[in-house]
Amino acid sequence: MSQTAIGWIGTGVMGSSMCMNLMNDGYSAFVYNRSRDKAEPLIEKGAHWCNSPAEVAARAEIIFSIVGYPADVEQVILGGDGVIEGARAGSIVIDMTTSEPRLAATIYDRAKEKGIRALDAPVSGGDIGARQGTLAIMVGGDRKAFDSVLPLFEILGDNIAYMGAAGAGQHTKMSNQILIASTMIGVVESLLYAVKAGLDPDSVIDVIGKGAASSWSINNLGRRIVKGNFDPGFFIKHFIKDMGIALDEAKRMNLALPGLALAHQFYISASALGYEELGTQGLYKVFEKMNNLDM
Repeated sequence: MSQTAIGWIGTGVMGSSMCMNLMNDGYSAFVYNRSRDKAEPLIEKGAHWCNSPAEVAARAEIIFSIVGYPADVEQVILGGDGVIEGARAGSIVIDMTTSEPRLAATIYDRAKEKGIRALDAPVSGGDIGARQGTLAIMVGGDRKAFDSVLPLFEILGDNIAYMGAAGAGQHTKMSNQILIASTMIGVVESLLYAVKAGLDPDSVIDVIGKGAASSWSINNLGRRIVKGNFDPGFFIKHFIKDMGIALDEAKRMNLALPGLALAHQFYISASALGYEELGTQGLYKVFEKMNNLDM
């Protein structure tokens, strides 16, 4: 059994499965979540509950966080009872939230002042990848810190890359989200077309999901749409947040991204219709309403 103690902050759809995978590999875990009930499955498996992010950091050598929004990241890592306050010199702080590149750089600088190493390591792969340990992990920050925690990343994912200085992991995740945003419009319109044409949508996915149009989204989220399963592997509300970050960063770089801007507006419409707690495949419901079509 590993002697390294890990800290885990954020036990939602993704974080709970990710922490569980590390525990199943022998790591002892100290956990914190705003709502303790969401951490209960981990506590029942032997995780130690902590009353604050600072307490997690004080009791662990490597501290992971995966929360909702940049403001949450700032609070749990840089706040008055946050990770940086509680962490010991020599600790490694790994934020796996999809957040702002500039915030990742700020965390890196603040951590360095206290002799703590920091990595930004957002992930892609949704709830399935979190459960199966097959996430893509995009990492920015200190290279030596990356090398030292690579064995832990390899438990969580199977596509792991060091991308550069602090913030580089977040910039890479923005590239990922930009691609997914437009791809999801294609997935939804493709399935709507198939239904309107009288085709069996599962059979359509069987064919086009193996050809030039193949994508993770059509093969995974497309299947969920066909089954009427709109449960969140990744919330619409969090995807809106991600697209907003990407658009802000693009503006900062004087870069026009009209496709992303359009997708962003469609997802804002989904939120306005009350779908923000659905998975990103819930975009189908917006287009379904626009076309007065039921699958």
